[in-house]
Amino acid sequence: MDSKRNNKRQSDRNLSAIRGSRAEARLSVAGDAPPRHAEIDRKTRETQVSVSLKLDGAGQSEVSTGVPFLDHMLESFARHGFFDLKVQARGDTHIDEHHTVEDVGIVLGRAFKQALGDRSGIRRFGEATVPLDEALCSAVVDISGRAYLGYEIAIAQERVGNFQTELVCDFMKALSDETGMNLHLRMHSGRNPHHIVEAAFKALARAMDSATALEPRVAGALSTKGTLSS
Repeated sequence: MDSKRNNKRQSDRNLSAIRGSRAEARLSVAGDAPPRHAEIDRKTRETQVSVSLKLDGAGQSEVSTGVPFLDHMLESFARHGFFDLKVQARGDTHIDEHHTVEDVGIVLGRAFKQALGDRSGIRRFGEATVPLDEALCSAVVDISGRAYLGYEIAIAQERVGNFQTELVCDFMKALSDETGMNLHLRMHSGRNPHHIVEAAFKALARAMDSATALEPRVAGALSTKGTLSS
């Protein structure tokens, strides 16, 4: 009996040591890397958008786009992706919300691209499936330098409040194009359009948190080509 207890104690100590060494490695990688932060401004005759993004954040956000539902989704995205995010946008919402939603996606994508730098040391791939009541959505990303959007989210309702649900696809297309990533979004189930869109944004947040994370076992780019740039 004493032998079994001693073996268990030794096994627990070994497991703790392994966990500790992995944590130290992650801290070492993060400490040696340059700050993964970006600030991007973009101004056109239709919109003016400013984004500040910190990849290794705590999920804090300050968002004001003039599109309340988009604000809610971006705040949720930052929170569940552990990104520190500030977004300020003004646009011609008196005409339509399309320009503002798409342009916020463009600038956020550019912020991700800048904050990632040459993408050395990142895990590259990430996936997550998130429920919200009856809704269930998945996101799979590959931060490969190549842009592609697979969008399989069919929402029956045209609007959530005043927000046009088809604009979610436009936002995701702009984000994936400018980040330079493959993004596949799929709805497995759902009835309420608010729940569906929010589950999709939360799944995207968790997938991108995983894909952008630094992996201590990766030296350089995680690619046989030696680069993740387009």
